[in-house]
Amino acid sequence: MPFVPRNVTSAPRAALAEAAAAPQAALGELPVWDLSDLYSSPDAPEIGRDLLRAAETARSFAERYRGKLDQLVRGANGGEALAEAIRTYEALEDILGRVMSYAGLLYATDNTNPVHAKFYGDMQERVTRISTDLLFFALELNRLDEAVLSSAIEEPGLSHYQPWLRDLRDMRPYQLADDLETLLHEKSVSGRAAWNRLFDETLSRLTFNVDGKMLTVEAALNLLSDKAPARRKSAAEALAKTFSENIATFTLVTNTLAKDKEIEDRWRGFKDIADARHIANRVEAEVVAALVDAVQRSYPELSHRYYRLKARWLGLERLEYWDRNAPLPETDDRIVTWAEAKETVLSAYRGFAPDMADIANRFFDRSWIDAPLRPGKATGAFAHPTVPSSHPFVLVNYQGKTRDVMTLAHELGHGVHQVLAARQGALMADTPLTLAETASVFGEMLTFRKLLANTSDPRRRKAMIAAKVEDMLNTVVRQIAFYTFERRLHSARREGELTAADIGRIWLDVQAESLGPAFHFAEGYETYWCYISHFIHAPFYVYAYAFGDCLVNSLYAVYEQAQEGFADRYLAMLAAGGTLRHKELLAPFGLDASKPDFWDKGLSVIRGLIDELERME
Repeated sequence: MPFVPRNVTSAPRAALAEAAAAPQAALGELPVWDLSDLYSSPDAPEIGRDLLRAAETARSFAERYRGKLDQLVRGANGGEALAEAIRTYEALEDILGRVMSYAGLLYATDNTNPVHAKFYGDMQERVTRISTDLLFFALELNRLDEAVLSSAIEEPGLSHYQPWLRDLRDMRPYQLADDLETLLHEKSVSGRAAWNRLFDETLSRLTFNVDGKMLTVEAALNLLSDKAPARRKSAAEALAKTFSENIATFTLVTNTLAKDKEIEDRWRGFKDIADARHIANRVEAEVVAALVDAVQRSYPELSHRYYRLKARWLGLERLEYWDRNAPLPETDDRIVTWAEAKETVLSAYRGFAPDMADIANRFFDRSWIDAPLRPGKATGAFAHPTVPSSHPFVLVNYQGKTRDVMTLAHELGHGVHQVLAARQGALMADTPLTLAETASVFGEMLTFRKLLANTSDPRRRKAMIAAKVEDMLNTVVRQIAFYTFERRLHSARREGELTAADIGRIWLDVQAESLGPAFHFAEGYETYWCYISHFIHAPFYVYAYAFGDCLVNSLYAVYEQAQEGFADRYLAMLAAGGTLRHKELLAPFGLDASKPDFWDKGLSVIRGLIDELERME
């Protein structure tokens, strides 16, 4: 998952640290990363040696192959000769990926630290400079004649890379001239990457005055799920106040990146604003459109219906926006220690497949997880795969709530996936976002079912099912609403620059459509678009969550009906990494996401849980 963003108003760092750390004392000892499996420190001599070796290898690679790939592949043993070139290219990708993974993870631990920020920026520049010598390779591969390449792929050495070549050539119609591609590549450091970094560092430094306590954005957002309505309201108003004070910066960043995307899309010839994302996700635009349509048609019977119920449970005529994630009165609000969270997730994984639990346990035993809240630390949660020659790292901001346990299960699902897929190598380990989210949401589902099975008290079961419905609505309805927001925002930006008020109106319109008439949106909520990192780091990423959730609902139904052999097929699906498309991956389970009724099946699981809640009234 992409690195997550942040922002700033000045408050003493000691005060912030105390506000963040105070409630964590009851959680037990929380793990922090040991990044030494990548490098021991930013000034480790191995970093300089790796960069020097990569630069020399990249230069010699360019001298040997630039302008010669067509001749190479047409020669005797052309397939094996091209496979040898790809293996060298893949090894270089692993070295450069290791350096950038270390720099990015270090930056995520505290992106307000000037040493970390400078190191991250310097590494971006050096890696971009080195990789400029490699840029020709993909461009020339895409210019190879289809018949000649198809013949060469029949040779064993090259056939291994057939999935990578297939995916690479999807971009063939949108490829620019070599000099333009080089220009875009080199300017990315001072363009899109710089604006991403501005967003991150701005959001990281923001502080929020909640009832006299100065909190980070993560801690303030966490209070929106507090049991006390007054505390939720105070946190919501503090968030809105600080967001409003900084909205000009977020508006500029959003306008600039949307325009930057429009320019590149226009030059490449993309017809739709989300085409680039669909290609990266290796999913057909019509499949995504069917998903979006199915979810939007279901708003009334899913989110609208559920939030009417919730308003009634909370004794309210209408919900305020800060009540969306409010726990029910029946919710168990005890603190879940880190040790308990670990055991809960691992036992759920072990009940499904012991191998899955064994892999997940490595993250705990080998310091592959960073859990405490800290000023400057990336918000939210992610699992970073790094490179196949190393291992993934998971970041969470653990605060002891049941939702935090589910987040841990989610990110470890990614982590297990990344460990299994690493065997495919640097070029084919990455999985499209749509399928990557399947592994994480499946991990959540296993954990939820384990917790539910261990709960007999009807009030607690109701609270747990309601919490799961809310998580699913956040994953499906909210993310499709985010995707709709992005589409409208990017479309409007093509007509001219947008003011903060323009963006706020789009945000409120989409929120009202998706959440329904049970909500009142008080003043200030129009700014809440500004902290969503995916809009900045990965435009149109968000539908992948809904894709994964609906897919998992269907997968889990298959699992419940026939468990024999399912775990083996599931782990094999994860181990395939990026070598197979969704049709091929899902075929062993009898599922097909391109079928018109596929998404309705996934959504019916959420409908069924809401039906169950209605019967409990």
